[in-house]
Amino acid sequence: MIKFDKVSVSFSDKKDHTVNAVRNVSFEIGKGEIWGIVGTSGAGKSTLLRTVNQLQLPTGGRTIVDGVDISSLSGKELAKFRHSIGMIFQQFNLVSTKTVAQNVAFAMEIAGRSQEEIKQRVPELLELVGLADRADVYPNTLSGGQKQRVGIARAVANNPKILLCDEATSALDPETTNDVLELLKKINVKFGITIVLITHELDVVKKICQRVAVMNKGEVVELGEVFDVFTKPRHEFTKTLLSHTFDLDLPERLTQDHTKPLVRIVYNGEKAEDSIVSNVVKHYAIDVNILHGKIEYINDKPFGILIVQLIGAQDELAQGLDYLSKNTYRTEVINERN
Repeated sequence: MIKFDKVSVSFSDKKDHTVNAVRNVSFEIGKGEIWGIVGTSGAGKSTLLRTVNQLQLPTGGRTIVDGVDISSLSGKELAKFRHSIGMIFQQFNLVSTKTVAQNVAFAMEIAGRSQEEIKQRVPELLELVGLADRADVYPNTLSGGQKQRVGIARAVANNPKILLCDEATSALDPETTNDVLELLKKINVKFGITIVLITHELDVVKKICQRVAVMNKGEVVELGEVFDVFTKPRHEFTKTLLSHTFDLDLPERLTQDHTKPLVRIVYNGEKAEDSIVSNVVKHYAIDVNILHGKIEYINDKPFGILIVQLIGAQDELAQGLDYLSKNTYRTEVINERN
């Protein structure tokens, strides 16, 4: 569906310095997938995204959509191609002087749709995004979440094959973000639209995306299934990025006490739902204090981290740690003396 073939993008800044915004990026996005591109500010995510609809031409390599190198398109061909791609922005970009219905209709008018088609489709789209009762109001009366729903309705008005989302939830609160993500998943299933989602919010990727590319300084440093990348990161940048998603810091008084092992237990897959800690207490003379922990479901697969303090005799502790090591994805003592 979308293929980045050694794509690079360079340009000159105000001081005439060359900026290598995207560096030799290659990967493919399949038809109907929800794909995330994640990274910190300035990583090159948005620049790469804009090569998909030729808002940004690569200075090296090719962006290919449905087998067509889109840099070869111009004029009417390019205009027609762009109508097959919807785009959702962080700041909504609604026309303040047009009603909700008129904002959605405007996208269809630009594409040359007939008034009859527009009259039929706009109410259907507003029903889809939950704004059927807001058709005749103006954007300044809407909440941020409602404005983004209008943006989504407008983006899918012309039955696009691809939906590009550039930080589409960054301006929204967590609850509204979840609502918008659920709507995007619904649209993906209902219409089979391929969704490419640019974000710096890792929780967004975990909730909606099937695969992900991690970008740093213009390069893709890691890509694959979201569950695999989040639970078994290989690149140091990815590990650092993901470390912020689990806020598991402990007070120094606990980490400096070397008489009681502090153990970080990492669960991955089905074993995250097993009673492993309970079994340690049952089978060994060990008390377990649970100090911190979290289990999440990424694409319906469980993954979690638990920090516990173990109390008991040395031989029992050794046996208990051995059991944990054999029955979890990873077990490590985090307060051992160096």
